[in-house]
Amino acid sequence: MTTSQERRYADRLEGFADRRPFLIDLVLAAALMGCASLGTMLTLPGAAPPDQDATSTVLLGVACLALLKHREHPRATVAVTAVCTVVVVALGYLVTPLLLAPIMAALYWLSAHTDRRSTRVCGLATMVALILAAAFSHSMEHVSLLLRTIGPFFWLLLPVAAGKMTQLRRAYVRSVQARAEHAERTREEEARLRVTEERMRIARELHDVVAHHMALANAQAGTAAHLVLTNPRQTQKILTDLTGTTSSALRELKATLGLLRQNGDPDSAPLEPSPGLARLPELVSACASAGVAVTVSTDGEAQPLSPGVDLTAFRIVQEALTNVTKHATTEAASVRLVYSGSRLLITVVNDGPAGPAAAYASGDRRGFGVMGMRERAHSVGGELQAGPRPEGGFTVTTALPLQPYVAGEETTT
Repeated sequence: MTTSQERRYADRLEGFADRRPFLIDLVLAAALMGCASLGTMLTLPGAAPPDQDATSTVLLGVACLALLKHREHPRATVAVTAVCTVVVVALGYLVTPLLLAPIMAALYWLSAHTDRRSTRVCGLATMVALILAAAFSHSMEHVSLLLRTIGPFFWLLLPVAAGKMTQLRRAYVRSVQARAEHAERTREEEARLRVTEERMRIARELHDVVAHHMALANAQAGTAAHLVLTNPRQTQKILTDLTGTTSSALRELKATLGLLRQNGDPDSAPLEPSPGLARLPELVSACASAGVAVTVSTDGEAQPLSPGVDLTAFRIVQEALTNVTKHATTEAASVRLVYSGSRLLITVVNDGPAGPAAAYASGDRRGFGVMGMRERAHSVGGELQAGPRPEGGFTVTTALPLQPYVAGEETTT
C-alpha cells in the first residue's frame, strides 16, 4: 500500500513538473540560493567570516538566476555559475557543499543533457578553477593542501557522475520503449500476414471446390441435354452422376466453410479429413461422367504422404482435370504418379489439337488455375510447370517433396 501511494505521488509530481517546468526551476533556484546563503555563514573554528556579505549575496544570486536557463543553455549556465562561485571562494568563504550547491546543480544538468565531450571539457575546467581558488583562499589556511584540493574535486565529481547515470537511464528507458513499440508493430504485421495467408488458402480451397464441381456439373448437364432424345438410358445415368457431383460439392463447401465457424467449442461439429490421392477414383469417375476418360498410372513404390502434401497433390490433379473438362477439346487425359527418391512427380496430360485452343487448358485466360496450382506447390516446397505440348494438348507437371508422415497428423478443410 505504501509503495503504491509513493509511486502515485511520484507520478503526480512528474506530471506537474512536465506541465510547469519554469515553476519547478524557480523553486529549485530559490532552494539552492538558501543553501548557498547558509554556506556563507560557515567558517572553521577560530576563524572570522569575511566581511563581503553583500558581494557574495549578489554573486550567488546571479549564479542561481543563471540556473533558470539550464534547459536551453546548459554550458552557459555552468560558465556563469562557475565564475560566480570561484569569485565567492576567492573572497575567503569556506568551501562547503552548501556553498557549492549552485555549481553542483549546474554540473548535474550539464552532464544529464549534453554529450560526453561537453561534460568533460566544462566539468574539468570548473574543477580546476574551484580547486585553484580553494588552494589560495585565506579561509582554508588551516587545512592541508591535499584536503583543500580533494574535497572540492569529489564534491564536483559527484553531480557529474549522477548526471551521466541519469542520462544512461533515460537512454535505456527510451530503448526499452522503442523495442516494445517495434515488437507491437511486428505482432500487428505478423497478424495481418497470417490473416492474408489464411484468406488466400481459403480462396484457393473455394476455387478448387467450386471450379471443379461446377465445371463437371456443367459438362454433365450439357451431355445429358445432348443425349436426352437419342439415348435416354445414358441420360439417366449422367443425371444420377450429376446428383452425386452436386452432393460432393455441397459436402466440400460445408467442410471448407466450417473452418470459419470453428471457435474452439468442444460441442462444435467435427471437421472432415482433407481429401487426398486416395480419392482419385472418385475424381476419375466424375470426369468420365462428364465425357472425359482419365487413366491413372503409378511408377515406383507408393509411399505415405503427409496430409499437407497429400491435399496439395489431390488439388493439383483436380484443378488440372477441371481445366481439361472446361477448356480442352479432347475426350481423354492421363495422370501419372512417379515416386522417385524423396519426391513425388505428378504429370497430367491431355491430347488435344495444337494451336491457340490448347492454351485455354491452362485456365490463364478465364481464371487463376495455373497460378493457384503453382501457389499450392510452392506452399509445400514443390515446383510446378504448365504449358502446351508441341504435338498438341497441354501438360501440367509438378514435383512435391515426400515429407515424413507423422502418425495422428491430420489436416482439415
